[in-house]
Amino acid sequence: MAHEVVEPADSPHEMTCMEIWGGNRATRRTVRLPGLDAWVYSSPYQQADSGGDVYYVSNCATGRITRLLLADVSGHGSTVSETANHLRLLMRRYVNHIQQLKFVSSMNDAFSNLNHTGGFATAVVATFLAPNRQLTFSNAGHPCPLVYTVRDQRWRLLETHSNDESRPRGPRDLPLGIFENGSYAELELTLDVGDLVLFYTDAFIESRGQDGEMLGSGPFLKLVADLELEQPETLLDRIVTKVSSLSPDNLTEDDVTMLLFRVTGEAAQVPLKNRILAPFRLLKGMALSLLNGGRGMPLPEFSRENLGLSVFASHRPPADDEHGAGHHSLPKKG
Repeated sequence: MAHEVVEPADSPHEMTCMEIWGGNRATRRTVRLPGLDAWVYSSPYQQADSGGDVYYVSNCATGRITRLLLADVSGHGSTVSETANHLRLLMRRYVNHIQQLKFVSSMNDAFSNLNHTGGFATAVVATFLAPNRQLTFSNAGHPCPLVYTVRDQRWRLLETHSNDESRPRGPRDLPLGIFENGSYAELELTLDVGDLVLFYTDAFIESRGQDGEMLGSGPFLKLVADLELEQPETLLDRIVTKVSSLSPDNLTEDDVTMLLFRVTGEAAQVPLKNRILAPFRLLKGMALSLLNGGRGMPLPEFSRENLGLSVFASHRPPADDEHGAGHHSLPKKG
């Protein structure tokens, strides 16, 4: 059985603007974000305090941009902790950027610089825009996340269509640090209130079923789909219990981490106070980035949507007849 993680008594954690939350330590935590509820479960190998799985959630200066990251980093101990700290700095640098490919490329560059020591990682990254419930997703060699749509009332694999012929030739969606100039796709989804997305590490799909065979993505998808969804806040614990019950060695030979988030539809309108204070929070974040030894934060994207040039601008979520749950565009080139 995986190491039991006790959630702190002061949970849930309410995210504030310009905050980066997470790391690589054991945790069971509820996190509240604009437009999202998130749950994180992480149990390092051999009941250690920290492991090779790194999870982060960030909130931008205005509260409209949320980024979620789950990475499975090679190595153990202090090496992974240093990597986790570097990923935190990268999360801070791009906290106000809607487009995430620069962030993914920066992560790949960071791991490429570690390649002489064999450093690499698989990772999934998602950017969520609260005002229109748009999710942008990228995958770097990580197990495919699962998405549950209220409209279809079913779970499915969230794939980035890495065989898309419109993308540049060369390595595509490979683990970070394998190639210096890898290509990563962006898949855009418009989610409905109640939709769920599940990130998880390979400990689950490498577990064994009752027949002794490795689960893989398909059987794991079915296992999750067979669980009740009335209480999503308990879903991660129930997944761990179910997988552990299939074989005594399941979830005992590796780090075990899941990140589940649900669209709530709350705070779709960015508060006026947040819009007014956004420039000051941005300047503070840039200063902290430099003082903490990281590179300076890049300027936010010069778009009305990102900068909120008019503090009185309103953002209306798309009506149900405009975009259905699971609606997606073609992956963007990376």
